[in-house]
Amino acid sequence: MTARPEMYRFHNGEKAPLQFAVSEYEARIAGLRKIMADTGVSAAVFTSMHNISYYSGFTYCAFGRPYGLVVTGTEAVTISAGIDAGQPWRRSFCDNITYTDWQRDNFWRAIKTVSGEGAVVGYESDHLTLLQKGKLEAFLNPSKLVDLYLPTMEQRMRKSAAEIEMIRAGAAVADVGGFAIRDAVKEGVREIDVAMAGRDAMELEIAKRFPDAEYRDTWVWFQSGINTDGAHNPVTGRTLQRGDILSLNTFPMISGYYTALERTMFVKEVDAESLKIWEANVAAHEYGISLLQPGASCAEITHKINAFFEERDLLQYRTFGYGHSFGVLSHYYGREAGLELREDIDTVLEPGMVISMEPMLTIAEGNPGAGGYREHDILVIHEDGNENITKYPYGPEFNVVG
Repeated sequence: MTARPEMYRFHNGEKAPLQFAVSEYEARIAGLRKIMADTGVSAAVFTSMHNISYYSGFTYCAFGRPYGLVVTGTEAVTISAGIDAGQPWRRSFCDNITYTDWQRDNFWRAIKTVSGEGAVVGYESDHLTLLQKGKLEAFLNPSKLVDLYLPTMEQRMRKSAAEIEMIRAGAAVADVGGFAIRDAVKEGVREIDVAMAGRDAMELEIAKRFPDAEYRDTWVWFQSGINTDGAHNPVTGRTLQRGDILSLNTFPMISGYYTALERTMFVKEVDAESLKIWEANVAAHEYGISLLQPGASCAEITHKINAFFEERDLLQYRTFGYGHSFGVLSHYYGREAGLELREDIDTVLEPGMVISMEPMLTIAEGNPGAGGYREHDILVIHEDGNENITKYPYGPEFNVVG
């Protein structure tokens, strides 16, 4: 009978060009190893899409299967399922082991060949399920478990120069999608048709700018009328009508890196009550951008914008925090929660951080100015202030369209 191994190395073809130089990944691993040394960890076992992508370059597609990255003092090895064949090795800057599905839990057996038994194991409490944590303990028999969720998130929050250039390019791609959407808006057109125009424009732009990248998961949320009330509402087949409030949201995804553009728009005309709310939100947006300075805390900024809305009797219409970090994250994985503009986040802004400003007000249906209003720009924090890398214009002068 043909031998059926628990795991093997399938180094098929040549390594693919990654989005960053090998030296970038080596610097990230060096930063991780310092975290490990500081916390006494001898083997870091990552299971999340964001940390595996950040440290190795490989962004996995789970589809019900576990994936991993094991980092020790001398090794870095991605652990992938056989269904992906040689692609995980080609897209990892480091080594790769393929586990087979001939028997359950070969994933953990593969991890053990790198981590060993009885090690001080670092893991991610924000990702590892109770089921998989139990298997980690059973197979690796760690002498101690150390949660690396927070220190690795803090490492990802501080961007390298190469990451900032990637995010800058992503913001430019998001702008391309925004202009395509603006051109597509007309009375009688469906939300889905407008969304596809923006998505297609971004896909083409990404392929032009990054010919060696993997292309996946670039998307648009384009909402109209009552569908604008939530920031993450899905696209529908609703047709646009004169006077509709619109929400433009473009999200290019380049090698795991997420960027976004979000704008309030109206079809052909905007009524007086809606204009009043829109202009107030734009003013809050501009005020918020002015507050994104090195040395300011997320909570401090949030309280100041709250006071701005309170003075205008609009704070009760705020629906979420005013901004968040950018990097290896997405709508279905990853979050650098330590860099969000909320009352309960005390992180102080530093040069090299990248954060959005995105105030949103939602007025319920049946009230004057009903709808959701949101502007969203991406800012890079520098030593002497911030740099707005979003170029698509905001406000009524440019965004009453169709």
